[in-house]
Amino acid sequence: MSLGFYFDQSRCTGCRVCQIACKDRQGLEVAGPIPRRVTTFESGTFPNARLYHLSVGCNHCDSPACVANCPTGAMYQDESGVVLHDDEVCIGCRTCVNSCPYGAPQYVKDQNLIVKCDSCKALRDGGLNPVCVDACMMRALDFGEVDDLVAKYGTDLVSELPALGTAETNPNIRIKAKEPASETSFKEVVL
Repeated sequence: MSLGFYFDQSRCTGCRVCQIACKDRQGLEVAGPIPRRVTTFESGTFPNARLYHLSVGCNHCDSPACVANCPTGAMYQDESGVVLHDDEVCIGCRTCVNSCPYGAPQYVKDQNLIVKCDSCKALRDGGLNPVCVDACMMRALDFGEVDDLVAKYGTDLVSELPALGTAETNPNIRIKAKEPASETSFKEVVL
């Protein structure tokens, strides 16, 4: 069983409500870490320039580099495959931060802590969705068993894109990608 996120680029407007809901749920400062990040990219050139957005939290990989490299076991996978972090065991060495190809674990210097997406485990344990999923007005996000997400949304989903990067960690994200997102020539746009 592998749990993961589904993201539909064709529905995402880049509003960042999922990002804000995540920060709010975790009680994070505005200028602090961003466990779910919405990034905007541009590909092509005038007059055929195109924008697309990418909303990414932790990909809860099947073979997470952050877990494999954590020297204390503070970064671990639960029985459902979700990658979690134990603040009590963490020594703040940032090995997980440097190991993750997606930038999911983030270091909070003034607290000497790591913050990351836990797919709102406490909410899910109560039968609810992660806050990012419910906050998205365009319904561009979903969370669940990866096989169920593929059955629900189709087999044309991808787990790697040039802007997301490639990794040998087997990420549990499935993306319904817009055509420009597959182009290898792109740049990040700050809106």
